[in-house]
Formats: sequence, C-alpha cells, structure tokens
Amino acid sequence: MTSRIAACCCGQLSIEVQGETLGAGVCHCLACQRRTGSVFAALAGYAAPWKVNGTATEYVRTGDAGASFRFCFCPVCGSTVFHTEEGNDGCVMVAVGAFADPAFPPPQDSVYECRRHAWVQLPEGIARYERDPD
Repeated sequence: MTSRIAACCCGQLSIEVQGETLGAGVCHCLACQRRTGSVFAALAGYAAPWKVNGTATEYVRTGDAGASFRFCFCPVCGSTVFHTEEGNDGCVMVAVGAFADPAFPPPQDSVYECRRHAWVQLPEGIARYERDPD
C-alpha cells in the first residue's frame, strides 16, 4: 500500500497517510485564506488509518454549515499540516503543500468560488462550487 508523509516546515510535526487520496481540492473561503496566508487552501483527503508524529497545537473552527473542524499545526514553526472534522473520525484532510511534492495530482474541485481571487487560474474540467457543496 502506498504511503505519504506530510510535515511542517521545521519537521517537528508530521502525518503519514496510507493509500490513494479520497480526493483533492482547493478552498477559497476567507477563513482558509487567513489560515494559510495564501489566496486558497489546497487539501487532500485520506481515509484512516494515519499516524501523527510530534506535537500539534489545535484550533477548532466552526464552518458555515455548523461543522467543527480541528486544525492541527506545529507549535514551533506554525505550519498547518492537517485537519479533521469532528464526528468524522474516518477521514483526515492534509495540506497538499506539506507533502512538498510538486508532482502531487491536481485538485478535482474548487469550493467557495465566490471568494476566489479573480487572477487565480485553475485546471480545466475542475468542479466549481460557489460555496461548500455539503
């Protein structure tokens, strides 16, 4: 089975995931823009099991639809590495950049297009949603 390791900038916090991604996407919501310091977040979902190494600081945020998301980041360098949705223990969302793999597959969907910066260009054929398609 294929495994991938995503890590923070200093290497103190990492997560190892197994198997193929459940899907990858980008989110343009204002919370993700603020959280990443970029104009969108790039995320890839993986099914359990996964293994976390190191210590994470957590920040819980409630999304527009009422779900709570637990963001895990390194207390040393501040890099966000992954997050989970409370009540959904079978899936983890990993920050694509934390894999440090320029060959990582492109996203399949884009959410919160209503907040996308006009100059951001995405791959052809990507599914686009004005808000979260929950």
